[in-house]
Amino acid sequence: MTKSIVIMTGLIGLVGAVLTGAGEFILHYDALARFGPEFEFLAGISTERTTLGHFIGVLGAPLYLVGAWHIRLMLRPANEAWSLTAFFITAYGFAVGAVWIGSRASISALINTPVSPEIEQLIGLYDIRYETLLQIIRIAVLVLSIIYIWLVMTGRSHYPRWMALLNPISLIIASFIVYAIAPGLGKYLMPIALNVAFFVFFIASIAIARKKGV
Repeated sequence: MTKSIVIMTGLIGLVGAVLTGAGEFILHYDALARFGPEFEFLAGISTERTTLGHFIGVLGAPLYLVGAWHIRLMLRPANEAWSLTAFFITAYGFAVGAVWIGSRASISALINTPVSPEIEQLIGLYDIRYETLLQIIRIAVLVLSIIYIWLVMTGRSHYPRWMALLNPISLIIASFIVYAIAPGLGKYLMPIALNVAFFVFFIASIAIARKKGV
């Protein structure tokens, strides 16, 4: 393993967070912050906007898999087997996430089609088939965070112990806290909370890798 590989995989993960976040923001941002399970926030979004967001998000999402390898390399000295386990869980979650984000332009089109029994049935099927995938992504990130905190706190990974605080789940929760305290700012973070979390995480991780000469 060379320093260039660690830095490069981190940078690719960072680009993945930026592109996926930009695509998801274009797909999901709602000035009225009507975020919820009824897809209200998608009402009124043009097909041109969702098509642009679709391609940016879908083309950026696979880069997260390389970012997952970066995390593995940084955790590896603490425990070979568990760092690899964290990689597979994270990569699986991101792969499912790529499928999910690839569906968002379609649900937006359904929401912006005049209501009929057929459209309502398709929305119901979408909810079962794709919103379920979102739970898998969340579970994968939660499991990654648990393993990450444990390995970082051993003091044997490439991360200093304080980096345990910057675990993905904590950073995602931070976006929700910002939204609760300052909705005017938080409404920009909520639609892309996971991407914001990994953007911050990769920035910190790359900086630590460069400083330590990993």
